[in-house]
Amino acid sequence: MKLKKTISFWGVFSIAAGAMISSGIFILPGFAYARTGPSVFLSYLIAGILGLVGILSVIELATAMPRAGGDYYFINKTFGPALGTMSGVLGWFALSLKSSFAVFGITEILHLFTGANMLLTGFVLCLFFVLLNIGGVKEAVVFQIILVSGLLTLMLVYVLFGVPALQLDRYTPFLKGGVNDIVITSGFIFISFGGLLNVANIAEEVKNPRRNLPLGIILSVVVVTLFYTAITFVITGTLEGDIFASSLTPVADSARNIMGRPGYVIILTASLLAFVTTANAGIMSASRYPLSLSRDRLMPPFLGRVNRRSETPVWAIVLTGVIIFVSLLLPLELLVKAASTVILTSYVLTNIALIILRESGLRNYRPSFKAPFYPVLQILCIFLFSFFIADMGRDAMEISLTLIFLSFCLYIVYGRKEKQRESALLHLLKRITDSRLMGNLLEDELREVLINRDEIDQDGFDALVKEASVLDWTEPVTFEEMLEKVADDLAEEAGMNRKALVEAYVRRQRESNTALSPFLAIPHIVTEGEKHMFLSILRCREGVRFTDEQDRVKAVFLLGGTADNRNLHLIVLAAIASLAETKDFEQRWMDGADETELKNLLLLNDRKREG
Repeated sequence: MKLKKTISFWGVFSIAAGAMISSGIFILPGFAYARTGPSVFLSYLIAGILGLVGILSVIELATAMPRAGGDYYFINKTFGPALGTMSGVLGWFALSLKSSFAVFGITEILHLFTGANMLLTGFVLCLFFVLLNIGGVKEAVVFQIILVSGLLTLMLVYVLFGVPALQLDRYTPFLKGGVNDIVITSGFIFISFGGLLNVANIAEEVKNPRRNLPLGIILSVVVVTLFYTAITFVITGTLEGDIFASSLTPVADSARNIMGRPGYVIILTASLLAFVTTANAGIMSASRYPLSLSRDRLMPPFLGRVNRRSETPVWAIVLTGVIIFVSLLLPLELLVKAASTVILTSYVLTNIALIILRESGLRNYRPSFKAPFYPVLQILCIFLFSFFIADMGRDAMEISLTLIFLSFCLYIVYGRKEKQRESALLHLLKRITDSRLMGNLLEDELREVLINRDEIDQDGFDALVKEASVLDWTEPVTFEEMLEKVADDLAEEAGMNRKALVEAYVRRQRESNTALSPFLAIPHIVTEGEKHMFLSILRCREGVRFTDEQDRVKAVFLLGGTADNRNLHLIVLAAIASLAETKDFEQRWMDGADETELKNLLLLNDRKREG
């Protein structure tokens, strides 16, 4: 069952912004200041620029393939199910662990004010987020928009009150450790922007993803980067350096200096909202990994079930909530570093995937947004993020390798059972070796993704075209010669005797010429039986001779069906006639390189569909 498109532009913006604004600004600035000093705001600015550069390839892939699972789906379709399974499982745990860190932050704040048991509070919060997301994506997104709006408002209040209170002497010495420290620190805090992958995971549920995905994601990165830069600039000018360097709540401490206790409360409230938005966006996005893995039969089928009433993947959400709660019992600092390693790995793989997809020659890879400066930008990102991964440390790598081993075991149990799989990497090999290496399974799947992305309604004609054989001939033939060539396959499809089928088409042609124009013909017959239709499509570059006047027919649709399918018969005839009247149809028909492009011409168009 498909997921319903309910997420608007502001939903995309709020999910992305909410996933980024949390510990990255409310906890990390103190650690970053200890590394680089008063120039820390430049590190945040550089990290934001890196985040924007890194996400451009993800945006391209998401607009080309807006499917649940995001980076898993891209990697699976590029490299195949083995690496896809590993990517999906790693991504699932990474976002779940980061969401757990956000839940931990909420429990800390509530414990500070109320003294409530942190584990019990964590259980209640996980249950709340699970029920909220099961109730419906629309409700969860509205909740996210409201919270992010409140969060940004409180952060703006802090900046506006903070600027007049700046003490310029606190910005010296500006370059504590030189330019090199500023750049290295930007790598340390880059994980603040790791939540951007959340949006790619829910791309299937975005309205008009061609527009809303790139605009929503890019605007969120720009806005969050400006806020991060402004806030760290204000903290530096309003908080003593030694206090800033050792503080785990630098924004709140700075706000207390600027506005007294009301400012402290405002920022604690903002941090609470930030952790809530991160947790909500995290469980919404993380749960799409098992959904997508289950769809591809790489996980048990129950994880792919979508509730018909709420149109949400209930079991995937529940299991994600369980993982988040259990993670509260584990050493979170190390696990968040492991999650960061996985997210950075996803950035590396998505940039490699983009290069392979662009070079594979897949005709149904049609992103509405293209990352600029290809392939220099992608190669730069691959090396840059690989450097950040190496800097994460041995412990994080060991946890990641453990998860990779578990995901490989999962693939051995489920993934190997599926034989009919293609990847863009194999298409790239096909392009540079033998074009007969494989079929068009991936082209067909990407075509379905495009149909869903552009919300093209499907009718009976589209269903027939998907199953139809497409023939491409170069030599001229007569009508009778054409029938003799296609009779065996067509008779099997029609469930008729070969001779009887040929006679039926000949008789129909004698009764009335089925060539509608010098370019197009629709030979059609009524067959015995019930509830059956078939279609075979032929392009003859030198033409089929139907009559003396119509002796160069290039597009032939051989149609047949039982009498009880008369309505569908008429729908198909009308659809073909409608297509023939579209602009440049004849030229595009002749220019089509192969079967894939001819089917694209028939399926990916804006003709009026019948209900």
